[in-house]
Amino acid sequence: MELNERKLQILQAIVADFIYSAEPVGSRTISKKYDMGLSPATIRNEMSDLEEMGYLTHPHTSAGRVPSDKAYRLYVDQLMRASELTDERKQAISSKLSDTAAELDRTIEKAASLLSEITNLVSFAITPSGRESKLKYVNLLPVDERTIVLMIVSEDGQISNTPVKLSCGYTEDNLRLMSRVMTHNFMGKTVSDVLTMDIIETIKSDLSALDKLTGAVVPSFMQTLEKMLDVDLYMDGYTNIFSMPEYSDVEKARNFLTILQQKDHITNVLVNRDNGLIITIGDENSELKDCSLITADYRVNGRLVGKLGVIGPTRMRYSEISSVIRYMTDNISKTFEITGDNDE
Repeated sequence: MELNERKLQILQAIVADFIYSAEPVGSRTISKKYDMGLSPATIRNEMSDLEEMGYLTHPHTSAGRVPSDKAYRLYVDQLMRASELTDERKQAISSKLSDTAAELDRTIEKAASLLSEITNLVSFAITPSGRESKLKYVNLLPVDERTIVLMIVSEDGQISNTPVKLSCGYTEDNLRLMSRVMTHNFMGKTVSDVLTMDIIETIKSDLSALDKLTGAVVPSFMQTLEKMLDVDLYMDGYTNIFSMPEYSDVEKARNFLTILQQKDHITNVLVNRDNGLIITIGDENSELKDCSLITADYRVNGRLVGKLGVIGPTRMRYSEISSVIRYMTDNISKTFEITGDNDE
C-alpha cells in the first residue's frame, strides 16, 4: 500500500490536531477543520489504510484515531513545519538567561528551569565532564584569619569556589602572589592535564617563601579539579506531568517519576546521545518507551560543553519545543564564547 500525498496530508492533520487536543481524531474533525476538498467518507477510508500501515491506532472507546510512534517519527522527519520564535519571545528568553551569565553552571540551571516553564514538560540540562576544560585563572580570596576561598575559573565559564581552612596565618599580598603563580603555571591547561602534574613541584620554586600556605591550598585545588570531572544533571518541572492527560492515571505518573529519579541512569542516557538537535520517540528510548526526548548540545568556542532538553509524552509540540531548545542552546553558546583575554 502506497503512502501517497493524500495520505500524508491527512496524517499530518491528524498528528497536528492530536498534539494540541489530546483527543482521538475522527474523519469529521479533519473534514471540518482542514480544507482538503475530501468527504468524511473518503478521509475515513484513508484513515483505515493508515491504521493498517501502522501509522494510526484506534482506541476502543472512541471512533477517532491517534498517531503511533511510527506516525510521530514520519511527522518529525518529513511533515513538521518549522516554528520560528518571535523577536519578543527571543528577547524574553535572552533577558532571563542573562541574569546568570557570569557563571555557566548557574546559567545552565536557569535554562533548565526556564525551559520547563515554557514547555510545561520535564526539562533537563547536563554539563559533561570538565576533563577537557581549560583553566582560565586561579584566585585566592580572604574570608577571615584562618579561612580563604579558592576560586577556579575555566575558559568555558565554569566557576568553582572552595572554602579552605588554614592552620597558618596569611597576608593578602601572599594570596595575590600565590594566585598569580598558580594562574601563570596552569592557565590554558586542561583539568585532566593539571591533575597529572606534580603541582607542588611545579610551583615550588616560585613559592618557596609560602610553604605552609602552599601545603594547605594545593590539596583543595586538586580536590576541586577532581570534582570538575563529574557530570552535573539539572532537572525541573516534575509536577508538570500531573497536568498531562497521558499521566492522569496515578500509577502511570508514579512509574514515570520513578524512572526520572534514577539520576545516574538518566545522565548516562543523555551523555551518550548524539550531538546536534536530536528527537527520539517512543520505542527509540529504551526504558522510556512511552516518552519522547528532545535534546540539543551547547558549545563554547566549538567545544562540546553540555546538553539541554525535555522529556515528556510522545504527544508533544515537536516543532515549537525544538525551536525553543535550539534558540536557548545557541544563546548559551554565544554568551560564553571567549572573545578576549583574562582580565585578572
